[in-house]
Amino acid sequence: MYDDIAEWYDNYLNGNPVYSEVILPSLLELVGDVQDRTICDLACGQGWFARELAKRGARVTGIDIADRLLELARQYELQEPWGITYQLDDVRSALSLPDGTFDGIVCVLALMDISDFQAVFQTARRILQPGGWLVFAITHPCFELPEARWITDEQGKVTRAVKGYFKEGSWKSERGGVRSRVGAHHRMLSTYLNSLALANFTLERMLEPMASGERADKVPGNREVPSFLFIRARPL
Repeated sequence: MYDDIAEWYDNYLNGNPVYSEVILPSLLELVGDVQDRTICDLACGQGWFARELAKRGARVTGIDIADRLLELARQYELQEPWGITYQLDDVRSALSLPDGTFDGIVCVLALMDISDFQAVFQTARRILQPGGWLVFAITHPCFELPEARWITDEQGKVTRAVKGYFKEGSWKSERGGVRSRVGAHHRMLSTYLNSLALANFTLERMLEPMASGERADKVPGNREVPSFLFIRARPL
């Protein structure tokens, strides 16, 4: 599905302040010092975060199932080499990656795209070295779901109205952005955390960032509730 929107997605990502103002700082806070670390970016897309890791001294391998996104990632690598390896593979199995290979795993805003997301956790568990870590980002399952809406009251206060939280399933946004083009799978927060535990991970830290800057001006409600959830976990 991303092959059909690859160029649009690349432009959207590069032009949307939420990636630089909210998502990137949160991810970097959770991954910590990556100098000389071997890291795999699962569902790396066009390599946006893989490049950020490589700039900070990591040795990065990115895998994705979308050919066209990988082509864009490789074009970026040719223009500005960081030593990143990009491979075509399915993150649910990652057969091209041997066991116990990586110090860290990242998966950025991709689990909502994948029906069998439990398999992604299993992949991460398999390819991590002992003592490694997993960091992933998802749209916040408590606030980003099919029947959630921003509401502005008579005093101009913005709130988030949510219903249908317990109804899991696939959906497509009608309000623009990535989810209007590729859709998503809504899952409860407990579903994500229980699946993480089932894959023998233990939760280390969570972030629910409040927006500021251009993102907050564009989406004032993000000063009240978060749109994203970031999790760091370690294998048991």
